[in-house]
Amino acid sequence: MDAMLWILLPAFIAAGSALLSFYIMQARMEVAIAKEREVLAETRAEVRTQKNTMEERVKATEQEARRKALDDFMQDFRVEERHYFRENKSLAARQKSMVLQERLYFRNIPLSNWVEHEMVVEEDGDIQHLAKGLSVFSTRSLTEDNKAAVSRLLDQGSGTPSAAELAAALNVRS
Repeated sequence: MDAMLWILLPAFIAAGSALLSFYIMQARMEVAIAKEREVLAETRAEVRTQKNTMEERVKATEQEARRKALDDFMQDFRVEERHYFRENKSLAARQKSMVLQERLYFRNIPLSNWVEHEMVVEEDGDIQHLAKGLSVFSTRSLTEDNKAAVSRLLDQGSGTPSAAELAAALNVRS
């Protein structure tokens, strides 16, 4: 029995040592895996952040490109104006009037026929102001209240406001 004990004791110690080294290596492996998972999670978060940043930059660049394209497109529109003076002489009175003709162009292509306005001119009247007031194609300048309403509309929606909303903000009849 003593001989059997001396033979099995080294085998038992070897098995215990193997089991102990297995559990130690398993714990080391779990620590290494945990560190790798932590690094992987940080890398994924960084990639996700960079992806979101890139998407926002792409959207901003696209919007800027659209704005620039629209501005370039709008620069191709122009209004050609011409005017002349007409005097109507009658027995009772002389009436002097200015005839203003306007035409809308896209580059060199006319988009409209000549639109004609006849305005009675007083001797001390401001002709330029009178012509601007009756112009069909001139842009109206925004008052401070209208500017605030339009900017409020633009701030409220992420998209472009509809024509009805803009008209309501500007109090303009279409």
